[in-house]
Amino acid sequence: MKEGVLKQKSFEFAVRIVNLFKYLNEEKKEFLMSKQLLRSGTSVGAMVREAEHAESKTDFVHKLAIAQKEINETIYWLELLKATAYLTEQQFESINKDSIELIKLLTSSIKTTKSRLN
Repeated sequence: MKEGVLKQKSFEFAVRIVNLFKYLNEEKKEFLMSKQLLRSGTSVGAMVREAEHAESKTDFVHKLAIAQKEINETIYWLELLKATAYLTEQQFESINKDSIELIKLLTSSIKTTKSRLN
């Protein structure tokens, strides 16, 4: 069940990231950080999808761990965009809330799967 929630939330997050990328490019004329944000923010969902068809539980954990690193990087870019005034506090808080939720879901899934391996 948690993997279904993770799949849905990571996809919805990717949609938000794509829309934020478009906003940053079109409205703020910011092209460098937004591209990094797009790459890391959309790769979270892609890794979750890859994990669905993992070859083993270990491979599943590995793919989710990569997603965990990607969401952490995404949080960095969001923080940097806020610190450089490309995002308002309100814009940042809205999407960062989703980022934190995703990192918690990923961490929980990794821990649960690792405990079942032992």
